[in-house]
Amino acid sequence: MKFEDLLLEIGGFGRFQIFVLFSLCLPRINLPMHFLLHNFLAATPPHHCAIPHQEAFVNLTMEEVLLISIPQEPDGTFRSCEMFTQPQFHLLLNSSLQPENNSIIQTCQHGWVYDHSQFTSTISTEWDLVCEQRGLNQATATFFFIGVTVGAVVFGYLSDRFGRKAMLLLSLVCSIVFGMLSAASVSYSMLAITRTLTGAALSGISLIVLPLGMEWVDIQHRTFSGVLTSIFWSIGNMLLAMVAYLVREWHWLLVAVTGPCLVSIVSLWWVPESARWLIANGKVKQAHRHLLSCARMNGRKDFAVSPELFPSFHLTQALRKMAADKTPGGSYSYISLFRTPVLRKISLCSGAVWFGVAFSYYGMSMNLTGFGLNMYLSQFVFGVIEIPAKVIMYVLMNRVGRRQSQAWALILTGLCIGANVIIPTSFTSLRSVVAITGKGFSEAAFTAVFLYTSELYPTVLRQNGMGYTSFVARLGGSLAPLVFLLDEVWRSLPEVTYCGVAVCCGSVAFLLPETLNVRLPEGIEDVE
Repeated sequence: MKFEDLLLEIGGFGRFQIFVLFSLCLPRINLPMHFLLHNFLAATPPHHCAIPHQEAFVNLTMEEVLLISIPQEPDGTFRSCEMFTQPQFHLLLNSSLQPENNSIIQTCQHGWVYDHSQFTSTISTEWDLVCEQRGLNQATATFFFIGVTVGAVVFGYLSDRFGRKAMLLLSLVCSIVFGMLSAASVSYSMLAITRTLTGAALSGISLIVLPLGMEWVDIQHRTFSGVLTSIFWSIGNMLLAMVAYLVREWHWLLVAVTGPCLVSIVSLWWVPESARWLIANGKVKQAHRHLLSCARMNGRKDFAVSPELFPSFHLTQALRKMAADKTPGGSYSYISLFRTPVLRKISLCSGAVWFGVAFSYYGMSMNLTGFGLNMYLSQFVFGVIEIPAKVIMYVLMNRVGRRQSQAWALILTGLCIGANVIIPTSFTSLRSVVAITGKGFSEAAFTAVFLYTSELYPTVLRQNGMGYTSFVARLGGSLAPLVFLLDEVWRSLPEVTYCGVAVCCGSVAFLLPETLNVRLPEGIEDVE
């Protein structure tokens, strides 16, 4: 007897499964509140050089003091990173006569003054991560995603070794500890280290929640379960906007987004360990107890097997035999993804697609001020648009096919980003509509790539394939924040880069095989 047969006996999708899925959705909400926190944690408000000896200008207004002390941009705004070596009093008579002699202009010597009308404090204002130090500001997001990458490897191994639930609890506890340490940071170095560790801890939640829920659900409802879990990511997106709007001080913002992990720990008290994992690891009595609980909650009172008779199902032996049948040549590793021609092509192309999906998604998600909307409203709307995008993409993938849906979703994401390079900034409403549409395509591409990739790889290499592509995706997520620094070369270069990568990687998807209504491959020979 296979586990799927046993699951049908006790109810493959009843009240028990719904309870488990909703309990696991609470930890899922925590993820975007940290993954996209950089938008508010490291926001840089308007600023200018601090002007020394302001008491000498008691007869001048603040605007006039800035006029004689800070050079102006062509549009009339004051520069953020430069000041005059000496006050230029002649500008009081004609402010348009900006000095052309760069020798009287210097970088800020006495720190900066920040506009606190929108943010009480951020890490930018706390440690002056502006101008020459601007790269360190963007690097905090990169450090976080490096932690996520490392955590995926660590928790992927540990969850197979010690169980899903135990490692999920460990991940949540570590997230709380490192999240609170981040809030208590007294230096940039401490923040960088604790945010990296927070990313590693949260990676366990990202990695374990979906499989733990799916392993309790029958085959017919797995797609629905995946959509349901994914929708709670979007809800977390919207909650982040509201929390950031209410909490404008970065220490307390970190506390506010970390606190819900406590609620998640409480909700996991009633979530059982994966019965599949328990049986595969010979923990038959524990599996039996959880299966009986499932049967009772689903109303299958006739399902009653004593612990002494339970081993007669030979589930452990059956699962081990299945594993042996699928790996006739021994164990597989990441190297196996590149040994044979077709699998090598799939791995290279799917890796490129994953990189483009993550790179463009986080590129759009971390540029809330570039589309003409208030950043809090942008964050909220970006979360709202994801929900219909997920639903529409699942319909399209079953009608049009995986390959076409994946490719065009990513290409259209890039074209929307590129369109906003051309559209003048004065067309605020049009830029906002294009940005929101692009964000919808971006989320659709992310939704598609999870399902598509799992169908491309054979069973014996599916987890390795997903691990490899997830690693490439997180590499894209790590690089996305750093691309914003390219605006010093050309103002639109970051958007052009996101556009180019999305279009190119989307085009690569056309090289992948179609998997709609195709039997899932079991071994490498099926792919070849």
